[in-house]
Amino acid sequence: MSHTLQAVRGMNDILPDDAETWEYFEDIVRDWLASYGYRPIRTPIVEPTPLFKRAIGEVTDIVEKEMYSFEDALNGESLTLRPEGTASCVRAAIQHNLVAAGGPQRLYYYGPMFRHERPQKGRYRQFHQIGVEALGFAGPDADAELIMMCARLWEDLGLEDVALELNSLGSAEERAAHRAALIAYLEQHRDQLDEDGKRRLHTNPLRILDTKNPLLQPIVEAAPRLADFLGEASRAHFEGVQVFLKDAGIPFRINHRLVRGLDYYNRTVFEWVTTRLGAQGTICAGGRYDGLVEQLGGKPQPAAGFAMGIERLLLLWRECGGEAERAAPDTYVVHVGDVAQRLAFRAAEALREHGFAAVLHCGGGSFKAQMKKADASGAAVAVVIGEDEALAGEVGLKPLRGPGGQQRVALADLPEAMAVLLYSEQNGEQGTDDGGL
Repeated sequence: MSHTLQAVRGMNDILPDDAETWEYFEDIVRDWLASYGYRPIRTPIVEPTPLFKRAIGEVTDIVEKEMYSFEDALNGESLTLRPEGTASCVRAAIQHNLVAAGGPQRLYYYGPMFRHERPQKGRYRQFHQIGVEALGFAGPDADAELIMMCARLWEDLGLEDVALELNSLGSAEERAAHRAALIAYLEQHRDQLDEDGKRRLHTNPLRILDTKNPLLQPIVEAAPRLADFLGEASRAHFEGVQVFLKDAGIPFRINHRLVRGLDYYNRTVFEWVTTRLGAQGTICAGGRYDGLVEQLGGKPQPAAGFAMGIERLLLLWRECGGEAERAAPDTYVVHVGDVAQRLAFRAAEALREHGFAAVLHCGGGSFKAQMKKADASGAAVAVVIGEDEALAGEVGLKPLRGPGGQQRVALADLPEAMAVLLYSEQNGEQGTDDGGL
């Protein structure tokens, strides 16, 4: 006995009502990115597994436990559904010589990512990200602009209760010195660490600082701070970022425990967090990753960026009262009779040719039933064609949202008459009444 097939757990269908909200949101995002000079880049969903092992780090949770990896049946190559977008973007920039040939690049990507983790509200196995990468920019001004971009988007969306947290991870050498001190300190408390802490102690001890385990908070609070190991250049860079943010009037909190789950970050790291989404409070995270281009085989290039999860952003947007403006067609074409149906096809195409959105009724039915569908569509005007209109080469125009009765016009005059009627509807003017059905 067969059973009904369903989507893979944690990989969700986005149905029309929600999909329209997504598209409305995407339009806002594209305009926002263009206003800062960012250009789109699209990379494959499937990449060679070594790309993420080299970029993210083999001892991270993502690589160890969360990646969807498989063997290519044709050549035995290990492939992975991308768990994040930065590595793919940098790989493409190296492969196509973007920075060396064209100078610094402002790029953005948008699309699905995949991580095998426990699904929960705002956190899924297939999730969607917008990512921004500034390649070839070395100064604190680039870091600050990335953060300012986010603040601008929150304002455009009307988001509330969003706060900025900052930290600096310094250079590789500074992190190494801090790492040694941190391991030595945590070794003294090894018996009090949880299983995750013990596992990460010698592989990724920075992640222990980000633990949510309440029993470990006193130990973490007293741990050596990376800020105390920063050299003059790293401190100056971090202070430069703060100056730009203060000039822009963007409040922030320095969080010395803020680390990133990806190994490629250095110097500035930041997160935008909210208290409105429960445990999934981070809606955007990013920072600087100057060593990644060289790490993936390219010539050394500075780089910085961020990524934000669409599902969480939309949850917060709706929580703050955000709502998409549902697009309605300009007109709905109703018709009864074979001759009328043929004329209806011509009328709908004539309108579309002139830039109008026209829904042509399909499936038959009485005028009354079709007019109900026309009204439900949200269209401003119904184009009504019966046998009499069809034989005369004419159509009826009936306002659905404003005053005025039905008028008849020749098919050749339909686009112009539609434009006049829509203008009248939008400006609250009385339409012409030439009779009704």
